[in-house]
Amino acid sequence: MSIFVDKASIKIKAGDGGDGAVSFHREKYVAAGGPDGGDGGKGGNIVFAVDSGMSSLIDFRYKRKFAAERGQNGSGGNCTGKNAPDLIIKVPKGTVIRESQSGRVMADMSSDEPKILAKGGKGGKGNARFATPTRQIPRFAKPGFLGEEFDVTLELKLLADVGLVGFPNVGKSTLISVVSAAKPKIANYHFTTLTPVLGVVSVSEGKSFVMADIPGLIEGASEGVGLGHEFLRHVDRCRLIIHVVDVSGIEGRDPKEDFEIINRELKNFSEELAARPQIVAANKCDMASREQIDEFKKFTREKGLLFAEISAATTQGTAELMSLAARELEKLPPIKEYEAEALPVSLDEKAGQGERFEITRGDDAVFYVEAAWLEHIMRTVDMEDYASLQYFQRVLRNSGIIDRLEEMGIKEGDTVNIFGFEFDFVF
Repeated sequence: MSIFVDKASIKIKAGDGGDGAVSFHREKYVAAGGPDGGDGGKGGNIVFAVDSGMSSLIDFRYKRKFAAERGQNGSGGNCTGKNAPDLIIKVPKGTVIRESQSGRVMADMSSDEPKILAKGGKGGKGNARFATPTRQIPRFAKPGFLGEEFDVTLELKLLADVGLVGFPNVGKSTLISVVSAAKPKIANYHFTTLTPVLGVVSVSEGKSFVMADIPGLIEGASEGVGLGHEFLRHVDRCRLIIHVVDVSGIEGRDPKEDFEIINRELKNFSEELAARPQIVAANKCDMASREQIDEFKKFTREKGLLFAEISAATTQGTAELMSLAARELEKLPPIKEYEAEALPVSLDEKAGQGERFEITRGDDAVFYVEAAWLEHIMRTVDMEDYASLQYFQRVLRNSGIIDRLEEMGIKEGDTVNIFGFEFDFVF
């Protein structure tokens, strides 16, 4: 039996940009050929795309880390490094992607348009770019920029116009099987449906809608009891709810009580969901008395809800119910799509480099600077070269590190340690 997985957490990392090259033109009989280090190539993006053949997030249970390739480093002769290819991650239609930590929506994969979620780093500039009339021999280059990385949560929310809700064994699976080509597993026991089932209902030529059979809810589902709460997210996008109730009471249940319990579970899960238009489908009418049907009909009408008498097993009233649903859908807005939310501005992100860092003062009175991106830059800086050191000092100033050191009360002559490289601070 295939496992239905509708939630997964993964890590995505775009490729870093390639480093710029430090190189000088060497040619026989040509003195002082000058710098000719090329730029690094761009790192690969992380791109999400819809695969219509996928119906579950099962693949992400086994692979949780996705990293795009790094851009190629620049080389001598002003040769630019090759750009890395994008990494394309396929997901089922209807997948909502959120940043795990903040919960912000990064993308809603409801259309076939691919979306870039993590951008690859730009390539660093080679030393040829830093040559000026006064600085003719630059012995430094820029490293590639780091690619973006995120921990993300994938959540599949089915793209269905109509959601069938109701207690287990009330006939939802039978109903979707007789009005569409869907072939759900049907048996006379609770929790037959362990995965949501989608079916396309054709009402007339050129007019159809998608209906989802959501696994049966039970009391306490929204608080994690039973299976139903796992699948409530799939009703989230539905524009219309068909609430199937066993009006016959042959299992000793009260249809009014069942109706109230399911609506309470919907409301506990989402107020917005509970407010969606509902059609109440009184099922198993062929096994109920007229008195039972009329009493339940009066109960639902008092709540201002549309009512339909059906028998899914004999198909009595099912075509009329689908026509009623189609007419109601025409009055409703399109399927809900989630808008991507902007990345909030973090307080510990500084101007200029826009990179994060942390500075602590040790017991030895040394100021320790920690910043992953800075280690990358230090690989391309020649600490013995004056121009290269000037460039490194500009990086520290533009990133806000020097300002922060001054705020912390650093004095001239105090020691600063950056990844083991120590120097005395000079104003």
